Amino acid sequence: MSILLVRHGETALNAARIVQHPETPLNERGMGQARRVAERLADFPVEAIVSSDYRRAHMTAEAIAAATGLPIVIQESLRERNFGEARGVPHADLPVDLYAPDFHPRGGESWSMFHERVTRAWQQITARAAGTEGDLVVVSHALVCRSLVENHLTLAPHMDATVPRWPNTALTVIDSHSPWEVTVLACGAHLGGELADDSAARS
Repeated sequence: MSILLVRHGETALNAARIVQHPETPLNERGMGQARRVAERLADFPVEAIVSSDYRRAHMTAEAIAAATGLPIVIQESLRERNFGEARGVPHADLPVDLYAPDFHPRGGESWSMFHERVTRAWQQITARAAGTEGDLVVVSHALVCRSLVENHLTLAPHMDATVPRWPNTALTVIDSHSPWEVTVLACGAHLGGELADDSAARS
């Protein structure tokens, strides 16, 4: 079995470079992306779907659920990093670098808090995967995907860990158990020509 890690589809705030709220929905382009990744996942023996409860992730998971006929299990630990009072603010208007190592947003999570939560999320994912015969789809967010790859996964030989962009609905395939190994990393092949216009990875 494999763990199929999927980033959510595009939102209007993604496109506008605005720090997102939990309730931000997919835009029309994001809905199309969600349908396309769902079609791609039809080639996998998917048996279960887990998702962040943030609306953009859940809407992406709904497209996959519609294609597979499977229910969605909510896992709150898969939420994007909480940027607190920075939510709703355009990136260009922020007085600090949102991704600086020492930035702790007021009312939000520091990097250490975020990575600790992602560690718990990974423990929950692997426990669920152990009881799943087929593939497990996990729908989450760009920074969660990056944290998992950087801190909990091994890359297949000759694979470059540096991912300058993490496209919306990018698929990462994680195989094996000891250790869990990434065999496909942040792949947006299902997006076709749209990938050339995709913006840099955002929360």
